Amino acid sequence: MECYPYPLKPPSTYTIFFEKERQKMPTLDEILNMRYSCRDYDSRPVSEGDLTAICEAARLAPSACNSQTWRFVVVRDRNLISRVCNEAMRPVIRNQWMKEAPVLIVGCSKLDVVANKIGSAVTGIEYYQIDLGIAMEHMVLKATELGLGTCWIGWFREDRIKEILEIPEKIKVLALLTVGYPKGGDAAKSRRKPLGELVFHNRWKGR
Repeated sequence: MECYPYPLKPPSTYTIFFEKERQKMPTLDEILNMRYSCRDYDSRPVSEGDLTAICEAARLAPSACNSQTWRFVVVRDRNLISRVCNEAMRPVIRNQWMKEAPVLIVGCSKLDVVANKIGSAVTGIEYYQIDLGIAMEHMVLKATELGLGTCWIGWFREDRIKEILEIPEKIKVLALLTVGYPKGGDAAKSRRKPLGELVFHNRWKGR
């Protein structure tokens, strides 16, 4: 019999199972490398559990003074997604591929939070925009971990989005995120600049 010195106990069946499952999960580095802007989705629906996990990832994001000003509208109604695509996209870049995405998440922010108003007045920085960006990136990474594709969209008419989805005037719409299962094989990765062009130590050394 194998002995475990006090106070250690033998691992439970659950612990052993969890550890095996954890080893199957992609690492953060793998998730970062897997992520790309997906513009081609198949027809499979995204499960309620996966959508909840994606939204929970956003809920856990940091925010200025823990203000948590973000709000999200999760759209799965095909007619509403088509209306957003047809009526709310700006000219030149129409993003008609959006119609094929099974889920559209609309990222919004409340503007009436005192901490953000004071911070903006003092520093000139709109912290609610930064906070929403962090929260939505959490969504993107969680979706990637779950095997889902995403694409961040910022080229749209806010007034039409608000009208179609009945979003109050006092709420700011900042971004759209399509979510779904990628169609076909892996997409080619966009070229990234070398780290030496982006990171400077102690002092600015770039152009």
